[in-house]
Amino acid sequence: MTPMRWNKFYLTFFIFLFSFSSFASSILIPMDAESQKDHLKAYGITYWVLSKQQKVQWLLNYRGGSFLLPDGDVIRKECQIRGVSYEVISDAQAMAILDGISSPSQNQDAVILEKAPKIAVYTPKGNQPWDDAVTMVLTYAEIPYSTVYDEEVLDNKLALYDWLHLHHEDFTGQYGKFYGAYRAAPWYIEGKKEAEALASKLGFSKVSEEKRAVAGKIRNYVIGGGFMFAMCSATDSFDIALAADQVDICEPMFDGDPSDANYQSKLNFRRTFAFTNFILERNPLRYEFSSIDMTTRRSNVPKESDYFSLMDFSAKWDPVPTMLCQNHTALVKGFMGQTTAFARDEIKPTVMVLGENRINSEARYIHGIKGKGFFTFYGGHDPEDYQHRVGDPKTELELHPNSPGYRLILNNVLFPAARKKKQKT
Repeated sequence: MTPMRWNKFYLTFFIFLFSFSSFASSILIPMDAESQKDHLKAYGITYWVLSKQQKVQWLLNYRGGSFLLPDGDVIRKECQIRGVSYEVISDAQAMAILDGISSPSQNQDAVILEKAPKIAVYTPKGNQPWDDAVTMVLTYAEIPYSTVYDEEVLDNKLALYDWLHLHHEDFTGQYGKFYGAYRAAPWYIEGKKEAEALASKLGFSKVSEEKRAVAGKIRNYVIGGGFMFAMCSATDSFDIALAADQVDICEPMFDGDPSDANYQSKLNFRRTFAFTNFILERNPLRYEFSSIDMTTRRSNVPKESDYFSLMDFSAKWDPVPTMLCQNHTALVKGFMGQTTAFARDEIKPTVMVLGENRINSEARYIHGIKGKGFFTFYGGHDPEDYQHRVGDPKTELELHPNSPGYRLILNNVLFPAARKKKQKT
């Protein structure tokens, strides 16, 4: 080949390489309010890509917490099928976005998500997905999960999972404190019989003893490195069960014998995750567990003005709480539950408040570290059903694809996928 032809060959080759790099691309899934048609299914797409052994970058505080994915016809098609808005950008554009995010002047960061976490939902057998906000949104977002209950927990099966959600369970053995209003209802009577039969099968004389043992196993799971997410009554009843280890706090209608004398003074708050110095509700007719919950103390918060604000953290220095607060709005509609919100003065100082209603001095969304693991407690039953009651119809998430309240749940689902960073000191 003559020198002239060699020069033409190299010129053509470099033009090809330049053209290839110019047209190489990524997929940006925007998560701001204006650009995304379905925020909830966007999390499902991200999880799906992770399940294909591909990494994703979570762009914290960039356009509502957007996701940067590898490009490919299969991913584009999946976005189209699921109705998720996406933008195809060049690698040069992607690099410009990442360069901007890395600037010290921007409260933004890019976190690498490495693998799809294995998800378990602690829920009674036979419960339908619409019985719980988390199972509803996992189903809607098309994120797979397994269900576990007391047998699996006591058999140490939680070690198989990265992330555990606690269904709206009563870990105190008081059957949800439904006795006052529903003790004659067939579903209450049948549920009590089933719980007693299960406790007996597992070798316990009381449901309260069995539930405390389950709570202890879950505590060990988190301490060993697991991530636990709980909503509504599973939050405070879990901590109450931990504090009441070896203490009978149940009245005779729940477990057949009297509670321990002066049981309040025997609580061990060192064992709890989030709450301390709370006062237990002794009245079995009252639909309340303890002073932790703010439900009956928020009569001054009308539905029309019931909102809570998300805290603003440093994305570069506090990536964990920043991830958990990603949203397209800093103001989220409030919603009720058996446990609606948490009294600020009964939250341990080591626990971070992620969302709060300052006017009412209540925390709605909190997070903490226990041992090697993490936990998040979220008050309320259903982010799109303001005052969910027994027998109410299920929420149709197709009508709420951009729900900020449900986004907070899905932030927690993706959190275990994040590449662990060394803690800054």
